[in-house]
Amino acid sequence: MNYKAKKKFGQNFLKDQGYLNQIIEAIPLTQSQLIEIGIGLGDLTDRLLKVHNLIAYEVDRDLCSLLSDRHQKTIEDQQLKLICCDVMELKSQIAWLHPTSYFLVSNLPYYIATHIVLRLLRDCVCEGFVVMTQKEVAQKFCANVMEKEFCALSVIAQSVGNIELLFEVPPFAFEPAPKVTSAVFKVTKAKHHPTLEELERLENLLKISFSSPRKKLAKNLLQVYPKQNIYKAFLALNLEENIRPHEVSTSLYHQLLNFL
Repeated sequence: MNYKAKKKFGQNFLKDQGYLNQIIEAIPLTQSQLIEIGIGLGDLTDRLLKVHNLIAYEVDRDLCSLLSDRHQKTIEDQQLKLICCDVMELKSQIAWLHPTSYFLVSNLPYYIATHIVLRLLRDCVCEGFVVMTQKEVAQKFCANVMEKEFCALSVIAQSVGNIELLFEVPPFAFEPAPKVTSAVFKVTKAKHHPTLEELERLENLLKISFSSPRKKLAKNLLQVYPKQNIYKAFLALNLEENIRPHEVSTSLYHQLLNFL
């Protein structure tokens, strides 16, 4: 397919067959609807259609037109539903991309990857996802407590289920080649994960807690919470006065939220 990537959509098309195979192998067996965001030239789409019916979202109308022609039969057979729109303009927080349970697989555009992952984490209808992002973004979502990358994104991801950093993807695997290394990670949501309202309350606490990541956690919390409340919470949870935000586990952040 003769097509020039558009910078405004952050288009870098994964062409390496080996990495495409690894993504497919990472998808769990599921009865849920399979969804892709940003189908590009359709290399991953073609692989996904071999294992499951697919709903694919694409913002670039030129690509939608090209791929509609290319996949005319699969669309007619209802194996593929192609939706040409900007997913970030879809307002629903629950059942964001599909009315019933779905699993997402995607090479996400770098410039909106974090926003998309957060919306997937908040959506209780999404049962999980395998996504490619910029390596630094993947590391933040997948970091463990005490690691330098551990941040609010790590806590939110760990709060909804199991998260795995699977593998890195070098620039030469793409066309055109990006200037950064990519990485693929996987989230499998727990059956009983926090509700949207619970996650939003947690996000508010984390925004304050990590407002100055290298400062003491207590000092950050003082921006909003009374000193006496913080003191009681730290004492009850056996938290040291000098503890930094990245040194507090996901479980402790949930307990801290209950206290504050």
